[in-house]
Amino acid sequence: MLNTLLGDFASYLQRLNWLSVLDLMLVTGVLFVLLRLLRGTRAVVLLRGMVVLVVALALLTTLVPLPGFTWLLQTSLPALLVAIPVIFAPEIRRGLERLGRAGAFFSLASVPGDVERTIQMLTSGAQRLSERNLGGLIVIEREVRLGEYLETGVPLDAILTPELLLQIFHVNTPLHDGAVVLRGDRLAAAACVLPLSSSGTLSQSRDRQMGLRHRAALGISEVSDAVAIVVSEENGAISVAHNGRMIRRLDAARLRNILFAFYHPRQGPSWPGWLARLTRGQRRAESSIES
Repeated sequence: MLNTLLGDFASYLQRLNWLSVLDLMLVTGVLFVLLRLLRGTRAVVLLRGMVVLVVALALLTTLVPLPGFTWLLQTSLPALLVAIPVIFAPEIRRGLERLGRAGAFFSLASVPGDVERTIQMLTSGAQRLSERNLGGLIVIEREVRLGEYLETGVPLDAILTPELLLQIFHVNTPLHDGAVVLRGDRLAAAACVLPLSSSGTLSQSRDRQMGLRHRAALGISEVSDAVAIVVSEENGAISVAHNGRMIRRLDAARLRNILFAFYHPRQGPSWPGWLARLTRGQRRAESSIES
């Protein structure tokens, strides 16, 4: 058996050409992109189990002659191919949405006229909510429009101020339950209903006690490129959610720096990291030669 495998491998190497190498690179690239899209979701655990099962069954049917079991696997393969999209439907949808937003992660559709003031108002408002242990959820609209979620809330079209945020999220006020959506430098609506996260990120973390506001913040960041600021009602902790990830326990200075990073992205071509490092190395070499 081992000699047969080695012989097949040597025969494959002899037939290897540049088209085969290109084919392998394309397959590797597709698998890499799929794994990157599924990273941090519950689909990774399911995929790991399926890979282990397929490898174990392949080794079993190859090393041991089991014609009946092999026939059963071959007949159930079409059903498995149909079941995979059904099982991974939420992850596939989020992955396609992320792929469709590629290149638009770091650009704002409605950039406020006075970015400094907007960031100052957001930072001050989150800090005041935190000091008073008032829960809050502020969603910053970016490239992907949030019109369907704005329709679930109460229209405001108001100037952003910390006092307005305190009034909205004060306990027992009509608009405190839900999210406010910031479009440009104005609060477009309050008491908006957002989708809850279905990725299982919070249930796998140490902070399983986080409530619906945090799940809604992650949910809106999974279905859009919005940035969500969350203030915990229990301990006043400030968090930021973006692209299905959450940064926890922020102070005013760190929150301000994060918002500046979103409103003022680094300019330049969006090359891969290795290519950017290569170009930087070439520039440093050229400058050292000139000097």
